[in-house]
Order: sequence, then C-alpha cells, then structure tokens
Amino acid sequence: MLPIWLLLLTVAWTASLFAADEATPPPQGLELQPAEVTLHGPRARQQLIVTGRWSETDLRDVTPQVQWSSADPSIATVAEGVVHPVANGETTVSASLGNLTATIAVRVAAVEEPAPITFHTEVLGALTQAGCNMGACHGSPSGKGGFRLSLRGYDPPLDILTLKREFGGRRVNLLEPDQSLLLKKPLMEVSHGGGKRFRPGDPAHFVLREWIAAGMPIDGDDAPRLVRLEVLPKQRIFQPAATRQQLVALGHFSDGTIRDLTPLTVFSSSAEAVATVSPTGLVEKQGRGEAAILARYLDKMDTAEITFLEEVPGFRWNDSPEFNFIDTLVNAKLRQLQILPSDLCSDSEFLRRVSLDVAGRLPTVEETLAFHNDPAADKRARLIDALLDSPDYASFWALKLADVLRSNSGNLKPVGVAKFQQWLYESVYRDQPMDEFARELLTAGGSVYENPPASYWRASREPSDATETTAQLFLGVRIQCAKCHNHPFERWTQDNYYGIAAAFARVGRKNSPDADDEIIFVKPDGEVTQPRTGQTMKVHLLLSGDVDVPPEVDRRQVFADWLTRPDNPFFARSLVNRFWGHLLGRGIVEPVDDFRDSNPPTNVPLLDELARQFVAHGYSRKWLLRTILNSHTYQRSARTNPFNAEDDLYFSHAATRMLTAEQLLDSICAVTGVPEKFDGAPAGFRATQLLEPPTDNYFLKVFGQPQRQMACECERSNESNLAQALQMINGPTVHNKLRDDSGRIKKLLDAGRSDEEIIRELYLAAVCREPTTAELAAAQQHLAAAGENRRWALEDIGWAILNTKEFLFQH
Repeated sequence: MLPIWLLLLTVAWTASLFAADEATPPPQGLELQPAEVTLHGPRARQQLIVTGRWSETDLRDVTPQVQWSSADPSIATVAEGVVHPVANGETTVSASLGNLTATIAVRVAAVEEPAPITFHTEVLGALTQAGCNMGACHGSPSGKGGFRLSLRGYDPPLDILTLKREFGGRRVNLLEPDQSLLLKKPLMEVSHGGGKRFRPGDPAHFVLREWIAAGMPIDGDDAPRLVRLEVLPKQRIFQPAATRQQLVALGHFSDGTIRDLTPLTVFSSSAEAVATVSPTGLVEKQGRGEAAILARYLDKMDTAEITFLEEVPGFRWNDSPEFNFIDTLVNAKLRQLQILPSDLCSDSEFLRRVSLDVAGRLPTVEETLAFHNDPAADKRARLIDALLDSPDYASFWALKLADVLRSNSGNLKPVGVAKFQQWLYESVYRDQPMDEFARELLTAGGSVYENPPASYWRASREPSDATETTAQLFLGVRIQCAKCHNHPFERWTQDNYYGIAAAFARVGRKNSPDADDEIIFVKPDGEVTQPRTGQTMKVHLLLSGDVDVPPEVDRRQVFADWLTRPDNPFFARSLVNRFWGHLLGRGIVEPVDDFRDSNPPTNVPLLDELARQFVAHGYSRKWLLRTILNSHTYQRSARTNPFNAEDDLYFSHAATRMLTAEQLLDSICAVTGVPEKFDGAPAGFRATQLLEPPTDNYFLKVFGQPQRQMACECERSNESNLAQALQMINGPTVHNKLRDDSGRIKKLLDAGRSDEEIIRELYLAAVCREPTTAELAAAQQHLAAAGENRRWALEDIGWAILNTKEFLFQH
C-alpha cells in the first residue's frame, strides 16, 4: 500500500495535470513523422515524432503525451514512440490524443536474417557518441594513456589495428566481453581519466559489448555505407506554449535502406542559452531566440533550425520604416522575435558613420557643415553616391582586400606590392564585378609585375595554402581542419580538401630576367595525393563532386568557372556576408568567413535574397554597398530601447565598434591637423593609403593593424587593451600632434578665433556635431580656470574629445 504522503502527492499531481489539460484546448490535428517506416532486420527500430497542430503557426511536440498502438503487434510493437519489429509483414502504428488519431504504415522485412554489429557504422558511431575519439581524448594525435583512436573515426584502418591487434588485443576479452577494458573504463569500473562515458545498456555500451561478444567482426567491402544523414523535423518555429522538440536522425545507406540512427547520433546546439539538446535528441527551451541543432554521425551531418518565441510584456511593433527589401526581411525577423528596432540615427551620426565605413576617413569640417545645411530629403542617398565615386573609397576598400590577400613585401617584394595595390585600387574604383575579380585572380599567369593578379600565386606557393586561402576568401569556409582529418564540426573531409588542392597542383613558378619578378605558368603535370589513402585526387568541387579535367585544360579555370556560376551555393553568399559584416559590425554569419552547419546565419532569407540580387546585379560591389547603406537597418541609431538592448544578432540597432588602427590614426591626424609621417610615403599620406603595414609604427601595431600573414579577417584585432588606453591618454602620438605648432589649435589661435569658435570646430572635426550646451560650458569653464595658459587649456579640451568613446568608436 502506498504511503499516505505519496498517495496525496500523486492525487495532487494528477489533479494539476487534468487542470492544465482543461485549460489548454486540444489540438486541431496530429502529424506523425517519419511519414512511413520500413524496419529492416531484427535489430531495427524507429523513433517516431508526433506534432500537434493548434493553428497554422502553433505546432507543438506531443510525442510523450499520446497513446500508442500497433494494429498488429505480431508484426511490430510500439512503446514510448519507438517501433520495434517482431515478424515480417505490414501493419500500421497509431498515435492518439483525445479524439484525434494519426496513423502511419509500417513494413517489416528480413527479421530472420542475421544482423551483426557493423564496425564502420555502429562501432565507430558508438565510440564517437561516447566521446572516446574526441580530440581531447583518445582521438588526439598521440592518444591518451597509450590508447589512440582516429579523430571521430575518420581513419577506420587505424581504429581496427588499435582495437583488435595492438598490445595483443588486451583491451578486449572475447570470452568475457564484460571484462573488456574497452567497456570497463568508460563505465568507470576501472579508473578512467576520461570519466564515465556511458551506463550499462546505453546504446553505445550495447553496440560495443555485442561487437566484442561476436568476435569483433569487420564489415566486408560490400557492406552498406552511410551516404546521408537526415534530421527530422528540419525546422520548427514555436509559439510560447511549446517548450520541447524530439528529433530523429535518419541514416540513408548505399543499399537504399533508411535506418534510425538517433541513439548513436551526436547532437549539439549552436545557442545553448536558447535551446539545449540531450544525447537522445530532445531539444528543450532555455530562452527566446533561434538555435541550430547539429546532428552528426561520423562524417555526415544535418541541422534542425529551432526557434522559440515568447510574448514580451509591453511589446508593440513600432512600424519601423522599410527603405528597401533589407528592412523588410530584417523587420520580419525582429517582429517575430518581438525585438523593437531603434530609430533612425541623427545626421551627425550618419555622416560620420558612412564616411568612415565607405571612405575610411572622417568628413572634413567643411563637408560636415555642408551636409548639415543641406535641406534636401535625399541628401543621405546623394552622400552615399558621392562617397562611392570617390578615390578615398577605392583606397580604403583596396586596403581591406590587400589585408586578406596577404599583400606584403615578404610575399610579393616591394615593387610587387605597389603594382598589386594599384590593380586592387583600379578594380574597386571601376567597380569590377566580383566574379570577374575572383576569376582574374585565380587563373592569372605570366609576370607578376606585368600582370599583378598573378601575385595571388606568388603569395600562395603550395596547393594546400591555395586551398585554404581560396576556400576562406571566396567560399567562406575554413577548411584547414580537413587537411589532417575530416573536419570535426563540418561536413568537409580530407578527400574534399585534397580534391580542391588538385585544382592548384599544376601552378608553376620560375624566375624572370628581373631578379625580383616571377613568372606564373601552368605545368603539364603535378598531382595531389591524399596522405591517408595514398589516392591520387581528381579536382573536387564542393557539393558537386569530382571532375575529370583534360590534360590541356587549366584546372584553375575549371574551378573558377564553377566558383563564379550564378548557382554556386557559396560564392555570392560569402561575399555579401563579408560586405555586410564590414558595414554592420558583424556578419549575418559571424565570423564572416566561417560558414558551417553549426554556425548558421541569423537571418537566412536576408542572406539568400542579398546573394540572389547581388548575382542579378552583375556582382557589383557598388550596388551591394549602396543597397545596404541606403537601408533603414544600416542607418539605425546605436541607442537601444528596452526591447533590443540585449540584441547583438538581429541588427535591431547599430553596433558600436572601435575604429580600426588606420582609421583611428588618420582621425587623430584630421582633428589635430597634423599628418603622420610614414617612411617612403609622400607627405600627407594617410594610413589607409599605405601600400602595406609599416614595421615601425607602434601606434598602428598596438591598435591591431594586421601584418597580412593570414587570409583571415581575424588577423586584425579589434579588442581593446591597456596599451591602447595608455597610447591615447599619454602616448606621444596624441600628445605631440595636439601641441604641434602647425596643428589646428595653433592655427585657429593665430587666426584670432574665439574660444567658442575653436571648441565648436574641434567637435565638428572629431564627432561631426556642435558641442552640447553642457559640453561648451564645461570647456569654457576649463579655459577660464587656465588663465593665461589658453593654448594649453585648448589642447586639454582637444585631448578630452579624442579620448571620448564617441570619437574612438564607430557608432
């Protein structure tokens, strides 16, 4: 008999459950997934998902709430949503909730056939799901405790050797499987540095134990191989009442069978503050927002996009203006997530922001006054056009390209840097289409001095270097990890990596009569060998497959033609994301060159539409920049409201970010009126116009100027540190320029300008606005206290302005 306290607790819990059921109306319909089930073999199983539909937009996972039944339990049984085979034949399985029922067909086959544990699929899957072959465990290059596995099972022959033959097979006990170290350690029955990895009866434990008990058989060459992983449901947008979603991982095999791989699939969430996922694939809500749930089984991956919505108290859409399609798509996401966008930024903020983003410099005082005094309604659009047509735009964006294309004297020689920079400048200035730009770089040959795009191959001297650089720059893929093993967080394999490298294996280089010049040419031979398999690789095009290239055809041309096709799934999306990231402070995918399943875009429709229209407009940089710059999204204020203060993903407000090293130095020079002197550069040259980073400028180095050693945006540091603060507070750059006799303050004093006029000009020069009443009063009070030291006091005011966040940050 139950104790009275437990009986009362049970009654109370049951009453609350029924009360909740009465308060919640029943769903209008039920849906079962997968839509049909085929169980092949005696060990087959299938997890089912039941979705309740309350409305077209209100879907909920009701899998644990339904009543399950099988029309013929002698064929198949079902319990807790999992179907198991009993005998060959066909039946149906039903899920019922209230007066609603959903039914699917179930076919059972090959129950009488043996179903041995498969090494390549199940054993390696179990080791991966248990975490035994992670990089931090036995999957590290040297292993752990003398036991080494290949990282996530990418090298089955090594794992076979390690498990079956190494150390005389002492890790397993075929006669008494439960005494095998391979089981006892992860069960923590024997001391194990990796801790407890599974429990008795867990899927991974079952597979490994049964495999050992069967004598550790290895699959034959004709055994079905996993071709594709599919996760269900693929996408869900949940209203506030929904808090969970069971996922199912289906494996599609080379023999046409589909198997439920959920128990051994590794699940992970891209945003655990929004959604967590259990080892069994149960997603649970943690907060409002979006998360990509990555399902990984060996080298196959798929993702489910999960969104949890909430009712935000007091939220009311503010009908934020939509200047173009960008705003429509951004606002749709914000409205869905109940994030209120900020208002339009002020003219002063816009002028400063767009001048720095497009031309890399502050506007002059004259430009600022002209803009403020312009009454035209379209003055922002006209300013954008003027900036995009300016030489400063070409210089600044050529600098950005030169950074990631690794244009430095060590790679290209000084003359090569100058010629390459001029080519980049002209490419930007004349708005060379980006597909043409990429094709010209990737297929360039001849003298690097006479044909500067060929410098791409002077900087990328090995096929592996060219592979990694090209993938990161033009595909947005960091494929480096796949050089030594299959990528741990992405679908890319070693075969993919070395297949791309094969496209660049025949790039030859020879000396020119000019000792510093170099000739790039196509060699008649040159192959790439996959180091693990020893296979000579064909040219590989991601998601398209291997291609046979005739000997007389330049393999680079084949790759470039594929890359720049309008339907290429990488090129346009990676480029628009990179441009977006420069202008908005973060990419739709962030980092901007790290596209992967586990790092999804924050707004897929926006990224896709930008890419589609970018292609439709001939890959025009100016079209792309102009479109983004003219959007309300770009022109929003950095000032937040209570509904978007915590948003740093969905572009509801402008992102504040520190000026780049070159922008900051040029801005200090512009405000003080004292240009920086760079060795070998003409007088008055700005940092954004330099051919390459100087080696002797401490200020630029401290503020994160890259040395152009990597084809990665990450080489440029935008992190603040103590050395930067010291440079601004008492460093020689700021101090000497403020005190310079040829500077702005001294010239204004010599011209007889009043204190108020000088203060106003300093503010206009630095932050593109007049000082506020309080700021002007504080400055005048400081001047009054300084007495005869007027110049020093004005220099103090200049120093104070240069050290404000408003000056130091882009906003």
